[in-house]
Amino acid sequence: MSKFWSPFVKDLVPYVPGEQPKMTKLVKLNTNENPYGPSPKAIAAMQAELNENLRLYPDPNSDRLKQAVADYYGVKTGQVFVGNGSDEVLAHAFHALFQHGKPLLFPDVTYSFYPVYCGLYGIDFEAIALDEQFQINVADYQRPNGGIIFPNPNAPTGRALALDAIEQLLKGNPDTVVLVDEAYIDFGGETAIGLVDKYPNLLVCQTLSKSRSLAGLRVGLAVGHPDLIEALERVKNSFNSYPLDRMAIAGAAAAFEDRAYFDETCKKVIESRAVVVTGLEELGFEVLPSAANFVFARHPQKDAAGLQAGLREQGVIVRHFKQARIAQFLRITIGTPEQNQALLDALKGL
Repeated sequence: MSKFWSPFVKDLVPYVPGEQPKMTKLVKLNTNENPYGPSPKAIAAMQAELNENLRLYPDPNSDRLKQAVADYYGVKTGQVFVGNGSDEVLAHAFHALFQHGKPLLFPDVTYSFYPVYCGLYGIDFEAIALDEQFQINVADYQRPNGGIIFPNPNAPTGRALALDAIEQLLKGNPDTVVLVDEAYIDFGGETAIGLVDKYPNLLVCQTLSKSRSLAGLRVGLAVGHPDLIEALERVKNSFNSYPLDRMAIAGAAAAFEDRAYFDETCKKVIESRAVVVTGLEELGFEVLPSAANFVFARHPQKDAAGLQAGLREQGVIVRHFKQARIAQFLRITIGTPEQNQALLDALKGL
């Protein structure tokens, strides 16, 4: 510990991202990246920005991207916020909307960045246990809180919460913000963005890292009531006025505009997910219902850590969490048909 650190730094427990191995020829199914590349139109739009204008700052408001998002979802640009990946958008939301002196509520099995942000911003929280089927029970969130956040579909379980349940949650908590983190929504869930005009306490976050294959670009967004968006803008403009560069704005906007490519690649992932689920079940695995681009599976007779190690020896990488309730599960990203078959073939020998 350095004597130069601010006092709070020693108590931080940072987020640990999934491994990004340097080895080649791996079947990489551990970080939920899309197996299909970005839209060719997005790549062309980014290439068009590689010119002398890079000497100039980008648009601090990212108006082109906000308009593309607004057009796609049928909302106003004043209801859209964009940032450097959904992790930054979430960070601004924690800072701007959840510091009310009451605990933030989120599931006990969920995106592990949430408690990290609570530590960073000094926010108390309560982790609400998922039920025995690893689902959110809305009634459990009817308690005093300074906000509610959860992924939908949840990560790492992949289970989705229906819109009527989300609406029930919003009605039961009208005085605090409910943030629905939709990183995986396009693989089988129904977005809650259609509810933002009805519920001023709803904020929906999304990323272009998964369904739009732009994890390397770092673009995230939020949609909600203009009052919530203004709070995010105030924090953003007190932190970094230019979070998105020229290429990111152009590429992300083009990705939203290319609906045909988006629909095609999402369909491929959904179809492959069904094949993987069937293959795992034939090998004796229990697989939770998934609306994401990954599955969460366990084998009743085989140790998950051992399976992960055995797969790695065969060049297949999946994610294993040591958290007590899920220590016997593997989170497996849906890859190309060839990658998925390599996974299933490798498991047959373990």
